[in-house]
Amino acid sequence: MKTTKLKVGAMLAAALLSANVMAADKVTLLLDWFINPDHGPLIVAQQQGYFKEQGLDVVMQEPADPSMPPKLVAAGKADMAVAYQPQLHVQVDEGLPLSRVGTLVATPLNSLVVLESSDIKSIEDLKGKKVGYSVGGFEDALLKAMLAREGLALSDIEMVNVNWSLSPSLITGNVDAVIGAYRNFELNQMDIEGHPGRAFYVEELGVPAYDELVLVVNNKDRKDPKYGRFMRALEKATQFIVNHPDEAWTSFVSYKADLDNELNKRAWADTLTRFALRPAALDNGRYERMGAFMQAQGLTKANPAVSTYALEPK
Repeated sequence: MKTTKLKVGAMLAAALLSANVMAADKVTLLLDWFINPDHGPLIVAQQQGYFKEQGLDVVMQEPADPSMPPKLVAAGKADMAVAYQPQLHVQVDEGLPLSRVGTLVATPLNSLVVLESSDIKSIEDLKGKKVGYSVGGFEDALLKAMLAREGLALSDIEMVNVNWSLSPSLITGNVDAVIGAYRNFELNQMDIEGHPGRAFYVEELGVPAYDELVLVVNNKDRKDPKYGRFMRALEKATQFIVNHPDEAWTSFVSYKADLDNELNKRAWADTLTRFALRPAALDNGRYERMGAFMQAQGLTKANPAVSTYALEPK
């Protein structure tokens, strides 16, 4: 009898374990780029087991083509993608069925950067200068708005496509400034290489404040309760990062050995204050204002109701 009870107990325990494993909802998350400190809360949530606590099995994938993750989510090929708020406005305008369900980095990272030794001390000093860029469209719009504050236009400068070679083009003198440089990376990279830079912040110079990195899902899944649980895990990770930055850094670099380098360490410190403390929270006004900016700059045809492409998951 005792043996039978033990067997029954073991079977019940195994069944419960199996049920717990089966209960985990899988989330395939496509990142926007290779793993870096911008993804801090995601990696910490994974390493600290916060996703598991919420019954989630999260698989993160680095993209071969950074432009594809939101498109793959829109096509139903993945559950979630890390995207950019400005990019979301454009893709929604193009008809992609995407919704923002969370925020990862809650401030712009984009900036205009010059060498610290440069004679460019203000935006009006850009007149007649060469400005390098990687991707046309949004970066042109940023620069156009910044120049307009000083009575200048894009025709007053020379735009040079430097592909992804922003810092090198600036350091070698091929251009006088670059737009599209991330303040938490390019500035640190330039300093490490012995060529310190100076940044002009877009949100201080005519561009509405916006969320840099957001999390998007397919519209058909936007009310799936697993995304609310995902954001609760992300919020817990962000609280851990804020309260224990050194321990969180150790947790972050434990994900992959090559993350532990000087550039990432500096970028980590510069990104801490930019993580969304309430990842699920949605600022409707911020999205309305950025939508209006995108429309005014000719990047989108319309500025639809925020509720059609963004929500605060429960």
